[in-house]
Amino acid sequence: MTEPHPVVVLVSGSGTLLQALLDAAEDPAYGVRVVAVGADRPGTMGEERARTAGIPTFVLRVTDFATRAEWDAALAATVAGFEPELVISAGFLKLVGPAFLARFGGRYVNSHNALLPSFPGVHGPRDALAYGVKVTGATLFVVDDGVDTGAIVAQCAVPVLDDDTEESLTERIKASERPQLVDWVGRMVRDGFTVDGRHVRVHSD
Repeated sequence: MTEPHPVVVLVSGSGTLLQALLDAAEDPAYGVRVVAVGADRPGTMGEERARTAGIPTFVLRVTDFATRAEWDAALAATVAGFEPELVISAGFLKLVGPAFLARFGGRYVNSHNALLPSFPGVHGPRDALAYGVKVTGATLFVVDDGVDTGAIVAQCAVPVLDDDTEESLTERIKASERPQLVDWVGRMVRDGFTVDGRHVRVHSD
């Protein structure tokens, strides 16, 4: 069996998406190894999940740097030190900049809790409810220099119920978002992928 492919996961909060990846990675057949977890603030549950699993962690706060560009360069350098094949934003609430994308452009993916291009930004479920859509979901995409504008890897649909609140809809989206992330990250690192304009093609497809 080949060695598992190294990935770095970036988090900002509870780390439920990270946990799904950690659980999947316990199976050698999954082919993925989380080599580090980074956060943009101290004390996150995501960071604690990584520690519990014995995975190296790091914290880089924007406020600890003189400029956003310095933070971005430090994030890029820190992540690069772990030599990941793929970097995964799993609820990471900071936009990366040119230095990070220069190193990891085309190899940095994000999971967003809406069906892009609808409802980008940090309030996907809230915005979907406010607009009155009947279907929303989750989107895995390759990050570019826009806000949730990168080429789409995969999407899953989640119906919006009449009695949904922001919290209930968010949780039901997560229930579909987690297996989608696990499935497609595994495919991308095991089989390789190509980004061609707006299209992402996993080589096994």
